[in-house]
Amino acid sequence: MRENFVETLVGVIVIAISVFFIAYGYSVTDTQSSDNINISADFERIDGLTIGSDVRLSGVKIGTVTGTELDKESFSARVNMSLDSSIELPDDSSAKITSEGLLGGNYISVVPGGSDMALEPGGEIMFTQGSVDLMSLISQAMFSTGNSSNEPQ
Repeated sequence: MRENFVETLVGVIVIAISVFFIAYGYSVTDTQSSDNINISADFERIDGLTIGSDVRLSGVKIGTVTGTELDKESFSARVNMSLDSSIELPDDSSAKITSEGLLGGNYISVVPGGSDMALEPGGEIMFTQGSVDLMSLISQAMFSTGNSSNEPQ
């Protein structure tokens, strides 16, 4: 009888701790709320960009990537983002996919434009630059040196 009581008590403690961690995780996650606006941008390449990646302006996080999809007409990658609504981006702003470092992840860096018109909710950033394939650049640099001497063969 004593063993059943101890097992039941341990089970209750485990369930209570699990509920605590779930509640804590839910409270600290960046959930969708009404104070965010959704915008999109089309990129040629989005290598290394994932759902949940940061959207940054001057290095400060202003939003997250909420989805990616392939535009079947233009064959470009459409990235959906959720941005803080207190940030009013000009409608001629640009976005590029940047790496945090050699081994770091990718994020979207937004550069504000000079227009007086703000980007509306559901709007699209028109000026984009896709991610750079680092391995292609390295292999291109290695194999492009070729035979650069002027000696006859």
